Amino acid sequence: MNNLHLCIICSTFAEIYSLLTMKVINLSEQPSLLNQYLKELRSVDTQKDSMRFRHNIERIGEIMAVEISKQLTYAVESVQTPLAVAEVAVPQDQIVLGTLLRAGLPMHQGFLNMFDKAENAFISAYRKETIGRRGETQIEIVSEYLAAPNTEGKTLLLVDPMLATGLSMEVGYKALLSHGKPKIVHLACLFATPQAIAHLEATMPENVTLWCAVIDPMLNEKKYIVPGLGDAGDLCFGEKL
Repeated sequence: MNNLHLCIICSTFAEIYSLLTMKVINLSEQPSLLNQYLKELRSVDTQKDSMRFRHNIERIGEIMAVEISKQLTYAVESVQTPLAVAEVAVPQDQIVLGTLLRAGLPMHQGFLNMFDKAENAFISAYRKETIGRRGETQIEIVSEYLAAPNTEGKTLLLVDPMLATGLSMEVGYKALLSHGKPKIVHLACLFATPQAIAHLEATMPENVTLWCAVIDPMLNEKKYIVPGLGDAGDLCFGEKL
């Protein structure tokens, strides 16, 4: 794809973003160490080291967790030091950290390193691919497993590294609703596409904020993010049958 095509796509997506009511935050727009980790995740050379790949996802999860923590509710509490009493503002939210298996596990660990008192939820979600009548790839997201606490009235952080179509995030969120309606929802991903963002805009409630490490311009014919990084689950844990 040449630069002209990319410019046309980006111009169209800018128009889409201007119509969104859901709050979308793209952390890569602000230069930071996060961009170094994104570069390594994308690199076909660095990807060969699966341990480093997982660790980079974990580190981005930690960065995103800190950014999200700035949006929580805080109250000042007193703590006794060896010398005096100090006043510290600490978060009051009841956090439920939800993750879509399996690619989400390293990112989940990064969030859990920061939100170490959070309750945890795990949802299975996998791509079932079929070929349509015209030869196009059709994607269905199948979920068969849910382990979660009560989410009623709590703050839900739902993480999924690759937000390609938005279907897996939607499926995960709706699965968790069976355990209660959260008060506030933060969705977090490494890579997103405008198509996925538009889908979540249409299917998610108003109390949702979407946090992206980076937003890539498009999907290919197999519904993979381009330029993206490939299959995050396989790169983390090995190829599946």
